[in-house]
Amino acid sequence: MGNLLKVLTREIENYPHFFLDFENAQPTEGEREVWNQVNSVLQDSESILTGLQAYKGAGQEIRDAIQNPNDMMLQERAWNSVCPLVIKLKMFYSFSLRLEEALKSLLESLTCPPLTPTQHLEREQALAKQFAEILHFTLRFDELKMRIPAIQNDFSYYRRTISRNRINNMNLDIENEVNNEMANRMSLFYAEATPMLKTLSTATTNFVTEVRALAQHNQPFKSFLT
Repeated sequence: MGNLLKVLTREIENYPHFFLDFENAQPTEGEREVWNQVNSVLQDSESILTGLQAYKGAGQEIRDAIQNPNDMMLQERAWNSVCPLVIKLKMFYSFSLRLEEALKSLLESLTCPPLTPTQHLEREQALAKQFAEILHFTLRFDELKMRIPAIQNDFSYYRRTISRNRINNMNLDIENEVNNEMANRMSLFYAEATPMLKTLSTATTNFVTEVRALAQHNQPFKSFLT
C-alpha cells in the first residue's frame, strides 16, 4: 500500500488544508480522456467482486476424485466442475491487468510536470477520486480472496490434472482458454495473499523507476523526484 500512496503524497504533509471532494468531483475537459479510460475499467469492478463473492469452489468433487482415482465418473465430474472455475479465475486475473493499466494512466496524469502531484490532486479531483476507487476495490477484492482457500486448491488441482492429461495425450479444449503460460502467470497471482494489491504495488514501483530513469534525461521530471 505504501508504494501506491507515496507517489501522490510526497508533499501533501505540507498542505494541512488539502481537501478532496469525493462526492461532487466531475471530470474537466482536460481529465476526460483518462477519466473515460479508467471509468470503463471501474464499471466492471462490482461484477468482479460479485463473481468472487459467489465463488464456491469444487472441493467436494476434487476430494471424491482424489479418494477414488480409478473411478472415471468421479474424475470427469471433478474436471467438469473445475474447468468453469478456472475460466472465472482467468477473468479475475485479466481484470487485474486492466486495472494495472488504468492505474498507470492515472499515475501518469497525476504526476506529470510542470504541476506537482499535490497540484494535480487539487485540480483534477475526478481522477483523484478514481485513484481512491481503485484502492477501495483492491482492498475489497483481496479481503474476499483471503476468505476463499478453494481458489488455490481448485487451481492446483487443475494444473496437476491438465499436466497428467497432457502426458496421456488427451484432448484439452480448455488450453485454448488457459494455456501453460497463462496458467503460470495466474498461479503466481493467486499465490499472493493480497494479489490485487501486489499487482498494483509492483506497477507503481515500476512507474517510479521509469520516471527516475526519464529524469536523468529530462529536467522537468526532477522536480517530481525531489
